Amino acid sequence: MLTADIQKTKRHFVPEDFKVTTWETLEPFFKNLLDRKIESKPDLEQWLKDMSELEAIVSEDACWRQIKMTCDTTDKSLEEAFTYFCMEIQPRLQPYADALNKKLIQSSLTNELDKEKYFTYLRNVRKSIELFRESNIPLQAELSVLQQQFGVITGAMTIEVKGQEYTLQQASKFLLEHDRSLREEVYRKMQERRSQDKAALNDLFTKLVALRDQVAKNAGFKNYRDYKFVELGRFDYTKEDCFQFHEAVKLHVLPLVEKINEHKKKKLGLDSLRPWDTEAEPAHIQPLHPFNTGKELLEKSEKCFSALNPFFADCLRKMDAMGHLDLESRKGKAPGGYNCPLAESGAPFIFMNAAGQMDDVTTMVHEGGHAIHSFLAHPLELSAFKEYPMEIAEVASMSMELFTMDKWDEFFDNADDLKRAKEHQLERVITIFPWIATIDKFQHWIYENPNHTIEERTAAWIKIADEFSSNTIDYSGLEAYRQISWQRQLHLFEVPFYYIEYGIAQLGAIGMWMQYKKNPQQALNNYINALSLGGTKTLPELFAAAGLQFDLSPEHIKTLMEFVKEEMNKL
Repeated sequence: MLTADIQKTKRHFVPEDFKVTTWETLEPFFKNLLDRKIESKPDLEQWLKDMSELEAIVSEDACWRQIKMTCDTTDKSLEEAFTYFCMEIQPRLQPYADALNKKLIQSSLTNELDKEKYFTYLRNVRKSIELFRESNIPLQAELSVLQQQFGVITGAMTIEVKGQEYTLQQASKFLLEHDRSLREEVYRKMQERRSQDKAALNDLFTKLVALRDQVAKNAGFKNYRDYKFVELGRFDYTKEDCFQFHEAVKLHVLPLVEKINEHKKKKLGLDSLRPWDTEAEPAHIQPLHPFNTGKELLEKSEKCFSALNPFFADCLRKMDAMGHLDLESRKGKAPGGYNCPLAESGAPFIFMNAAGQMDDVTTMVHEGGHAIHSFLAHPLELSAFKEYPMEIAEVASMSMELFTMDKWDEFFDNADDLKRAKEHQLERVITIFPWIATIDKFQHWIYENPNHTIEERTAAWIKIADEFSSNTIDYSGLEAYRQISWQRQLHLFEVPFYYIEYGIAQLGAIGMWMQYKKNPQQALNNYINALSLGGTKTLPELFAAAGLQFDLSPEHIKTLMEFVKEEMNKL
């Protein structure tokens, strides 16, 4: 029986009232694990449970420091608390983590563990041993702190529209307005504001690339891309599969994007479709306005989730009751949105920047899908079992975007608005692929050429962006803005190489939706079953549990694109 009445993991090894404050108070628990004699299989299983408990406590503490800092980038004490963890605690943890990994792998009793149950866990442990280098500890600490500067810089970005100050997330609602001159004015103001910090973001990125390259070289890798593929646990696909995905997007997705943009241009009656026109509607159609406040967004999302499965809505209610939601955009808040799993509490934290737009609904149900994944995986025995591959994590979130579409009458009581919302979502499903391919291909270039100049970086970005751009959108006169358009992508700064996952997962989500259209209950059962496995199976096995093929081939992508095109035609 599924329940969202999640319980904080009970402590047996670490005192219930223990809080992570300093390394000196934390170290004795690691020493205990390292020095403990393991003389039987039950000893080993208890040792693994105690290590899992300690990992969960430390992980959750680090997560809360990051959550609090992103919720308020203006409070220097929150930034200092996060920095303290990165510089004073994390670096001291890493040698112990490596020593504990080696203790596990070198124990003859490890061979007595259930091979199927522990396969992915032990595979990840061996990978961590392979990657660990003492010389990388200070570099990784520096990277953890530096990466957060992206949120500090971009969180301070605001513009003035009609005499009022807005964050860039809030200001984007003006790109839906009928007044084309207002749309252009806001678009240009947003780009100008980004341009003010282009040097700071370029300098930050240059430092990050150099540090990451050094980490890879220290670990014996030719480049950071090859290192990161191993670190991310990409056991089931290669860089060549990524290149194949890029080509498939050009072949089978870009033609659909061109049709969507041509249709927009015609609908708006324009001779030239400009970047500030892509979200607009004709003058007689009002922009979609699905909600006013974060509270209303949550209530309506709960109703959508409940119509699919009451458990899904209960997850959101539980998070709300625990204070694990921060939904509305405001000045001083970091940009973007995320679901942060909390290993000990079980109920994760959703952070986003809602401003009353359709994209906010998509973000809410997307992060809600991640949250459901966190709830479903929480009962698994060890923290490591709950660390699922990012590709299946994004299937959880992207499938929820598509599953909930038929329930969006909670947001729209007008049939035409509901139809437009679904069209918007399906267009987004298609149009996101070229951007995913662009960001992914750019990262391959960046880390294959780590010593590039800013001029070379800009030239590479424009060349790659042109490969995946729609010819229908006219960027003339906007070249300076386009040269730095990569700087708005948080992942490049904070979670390098984490982006192709969205493409792989979108393919999985379309596959889940195909199942849902044929048999909703079976599709939801497959979804729940796959997510309940956490990270205890390989990526292809997790896809199979969801009733999906793990396939990045152009033929498979073509089939899925044709399905989405048919569904759009039905609307």
